[in-house]
Amino acid sequence: MYLAYDYPLLSVFWSMLWFFLWILWFILLFRIIMDIFRDHEMNGWAKAGWLAFVILLPFLGVLVYVIARGKNMGRREIAQARAQQQEFDAYIRKTASGTERSSSVDELARLSDLRSRGDITEEEFRRAKALVLGDDAAAAPTPPPAASAPGQ
Repeated sequence: MYLAYDYPLLSVFWSMLWFFLWILWFILLFRIIMDIFRDHEMNGWAKAGWLAFVILLPFLGVLVYVIARGKNMGRREIAQARAQQQEFDAYIRKTASGTERSSSVDELARLSDLRSRGDITEEEFRRAKALVLGDDAAAAPTPPPAASAPGQ
């Protein structure tokens, strides 16, 4: 109870404001450092100079950086987000399309090899070849001959 009398409510709000501003300062500082490394138009010496300026004189460095290059910070961030989205979309399209199908020549060579080893019969080879070449009528299995019912 003694602490409540020693630390008034206004001091609590004041402390919370300073803590919030301190956290906000670090967020801004790290965003600027990320922007320095994100900018592909800036050469290495310029990046090193800005980084030294922001780290050695943080308040002045951040203020000058935001004034000098702040307008393009958002543009660079949006460009990076778009590039990441395009890469992600391309990955999803590639993944969703499944494995790449081999060419019909490769499939026919594999079928011929299976037939020559005796792993498949001539009829199975003919049906698989028709499937590879896209001939649906030839690929349909031939129905077995109808057996006559006993007693007929």
